[in-house]
Amino acid sequence: MGAGKSTIGRHLAQQLHMQFYDTDHEIERRTGADIAWVFDVEGEDGFRVREEGVIDDLTQLQGIVLATGGGSVISKESRNRLSARGIVVYLETTIDKQFARTQRDKRRPLLQNDEPRDVLESLASERNPLYTEVADYTVQTDDQSAKSVANQIIEKLGF
Repeated sequence: MGAGKSTIGRHLAQQLHMQFYDTDHEIERRTGADIAWVFDVEGEDGFRVREEGVIDDLTQLQGIVLATGGGSVISKESRNRLSARGIVVYLETTIDKQFARTQRDKRRPLLQNDEPRDVLESLASERNPLYTEVADYTVQTDDQSAKSVANQIIEKLGF
């Protein structure tokens, strides 16, 4: 969360002349509601079921750049699909940078509480090993522009 997946993904897709997809935006498009509403009505479990379906559908496409939601790695099925059907890049960032990037964002349901930094730390301890497990490449995003990170990814991929 707050690593720059959507922004970097758009830059990457543009530079590679590929179609860009964002799982959160696709869920919103399919449900006709924003992510916060889906969380409110269906809870995180319901949201994750939708996310798994979107990842299954989108990872069957060829020649795309896909930005997943930060929690998509929780699902073993999603991790397997991402890993088997594409190249996975883990955009690594520090808690401090995540907090700075997300502290005013009201569209992040998991951070709408009194202790968002604690939530970020908890999520990182749960998710970071899963990101590392599934990643083909890891790129640090903290002190770089989205365009610079996209260029690094293109270089790593050999495009």
